Amino acid sequence: MNPSVAASNTAKPQPEPLSGEDLERRLEELLHQDRFAPPARFLAGERANDESLQAQAERDSEEFWAEHARRLRWDKPFTTVLDESNPPFYKWFSDGKLNVSYNCLDRHIEAGRGNRVAFHWAGEQGDERAVTYSELHRDVQRLANGLKDLGVGKGDVVGIYLPMIPEVVVAMLACARIGAPHNVVFGGFSGFALFGVSRHRCGQGETMIPGLS
Repeated sequence: MNPSVAASNTAKPQPEPLSGEDLERRLEELLHQDRFAPPARFLAGERANDESLQAQAERDSEEFWAEHARRLRWDKPFTTVLDESNPPFYKWFSDGKLNVSYNCLDRHIEAGRGNRVAFHWAGEQGDERAVTYSELHRDVQRLANGLKDLGVGKGDVVGIYLPMIPEVVVAMLACARIGAPHNVVFGGFSGFALFGVSRHRCGQGETMIPGLS
């Protein structure tokens, strides 16, 4: 059994619940949405409204998805696109094998896109981060090696207990890199709730990546 990091049982002081005008103001803040137009360079290359693309998908949907799937790096190329042998449990590319983490990171770096932004992150308090493929790859490698040092390997279940921060992406890609299924739990849950969710979803042999609750 893999080592587990138990949730802390130490009680933490809880903030006073909001009420009245303070509650209304906070709800309005949470419901506020900022909208922005996509960059012109993105619009020039997007094909969401390309009628020829839609026609191609309607003409032969399996070949359409096979063509796009071949753009990924496959450790074992697929020969079956859609397995319909056991409906309603359909399987796509079931005889192929790939590493999701490699396809999300390494292939972009190898193509010279390491300094491009992989994703932009904006926090609730106004803080922002632009994470490049190279930066993300470095952090994913570091965490993946740390998990392996703890004895986590292919097939082991990992619980990710973090708020909505960039490290969630790092943790998920690190688990995918070493073949460890992961169970993401929002960091707002209490330690007691986390214990219950963890047991319900994954059983007792779970390694936990804890964050700040």
